[in-house]
Amino acid sequence: MVIMNKLNFNKETIYTYLKEIKDPEIPVLSIVDLGIVRDVKINTDGLEIVITATYTGCPAMDMIATDIRMQLNKLGFTNLKISTIISPAWTTDWISDAGKIKLKNYGIAPPNKRFLIASNGVECPRCQSINTKLISEFGSTACKAMFQCDDCCEPFDYFKCH
Repeated sequence: MVIMNKLNFNKETIYTYLKEIKDPEIPVLSIVDLGIVRDVKINTDGLEIVITATYTGCPAMDMIATDIRMQLNKLGFTNLKISTIISPAWTTDWISDAGKIKLKNYGIAPPNKRFLIASNGVECPRCQSINTKLISEFGSTACKAMFQCDDCCEPFDYFKCH
């Protein structure tokens, strides 16, 4: 392992390394794709990473903070602060366009603002049919709802808008 000279790092470089950290609940998305990395602050005495939970009490946040610390420690950052903020509240608008495509390719219907409340007609990520129905307001995690496609008969998660 080569420890790089911290003087060569800028925000863009740090974001590049943060993009390697995957969300523990949706491993096709990086924490940057998901929009939970709110800021990177490079100070003379260290580095601060500011993150926001997708919802209050998200069980993945401790793991994400640990993954950030481990990734940046490997790069030689030892004076590292990870701050969690709750305002402004995270929104699905912060998921990158690339992240939404990754969700769909993974089999999770990405958030769609035309649904204030998840209802029938969410596009199936497998066959693209909108002949779908809500099975449960909660899917594999609290931020997703469970749907089933009436055309291909497959169940799928829908990432709820908020």
